[in-house]
Amino acid sequence: MSKDFLWVEKYRPKTIAETILPKVMKKTFQDMVKTGELQNMLFSGSAGLGKTTVAKALCNELGLDYIIINASEDGNIETLRGKIKQFASTVSLQGGYKVVILDEADYLNAQSTQPALRGFIEQFSDNCRFILTCNFKNRIIEPLHSRCGVYEFNTTKKDLAGLAGQMLERVKVILDGESITYQEKDIAGIILKHAPDWRRVLNEIQRSSTSGELVVSGVSTGTSQQFEQLFTCLKDKDFKGMRSWVVNNMDLDTSAIIRGVYDNMYEKVAPQSIPQLVLILGEYQYKAAFVMDQELNLVACMTEIMAEVQIQ
Repeated sequence: MSKDFLWVEKYRPKTIAETILPKVMKKTFQDMVKTGELQNMLFSGSAGLGKTTVAKALCNELGLDYIIINASEDGNIETLRGKIKQFASTVSLQGGYKVVILDEADYLNAQSTQPALRGFIEQFSDNCRFILTCNFKNRIIEPLHSRCGVYEFNTTKKDLAGLAGQMLERVKVILDGESITYQEKDIAGIILKHAPDWRRVLNEIQRSSTSGELVVSGVSTGTSQQFEQLFTCLKDKDFKGMRSWVVNNMDLDTSAIIRGVYDNMYEKVAPQSIPQLVLILGEYQYKAAFVMDQELNLVACMTEIMAEVQIQ
């Protein structure tokens, strides 16, 4: 299958100006392009925010030779050493230095491979720059942090609305170019569900457009009886029962569970507690876009509801 069949590759931004990033971060990378200087860098943040896209765009705009190594696939020391040495030890055809983009660097062993990588960065410093990407920067050893400029890609609530608007316009252009008919509200629904994971947004848009029309299928939201059981556990302060309910209903989308609590709250929650419940649900809905463990996030949400909200 051609990679261009995948819209995330076909429509991957080629320049920093085309990326969907907060203004301050975008300006930082545009300034790098203007100066023509790259340092060793560590890009951290949750999936789909554009870390690899930015790394590629910087290299493309500066006309630099680069190689991408996926640490989750080629993470052992010998493979890493062989690929980096072979690439870095030759002269760039473009002139200037080369760039090694090491994707998912947090998969590298912190006791063996990451310390070895520190040595590679120093060994090839005259000819090569390194851009590491990771979801969890705390899994990267401190000596690598100190050798790289660290850039956080996580999006704040303040930035999210504007970025979602940019993504909406981007998707409309893509769908028009692919001759896909659509309703703008359906695009917005997918973006609201998966933002700020822009990669997943575009994958979902493509998956839902195979018929030549954007068709958004309904998401299972659970039954009233299912949520009746949950509210009973919350009312009785039954942590074990609540946790069991979460585990048994993880086939539902996290957003659907939070929405289900919201939709059923008027019959189950004391009126004076509803504002507090809405704030709790909104907070954990936002966190769901970033956390690694959705089960833990939901259990934390329900625990806070159990402690702070009066269930009738």
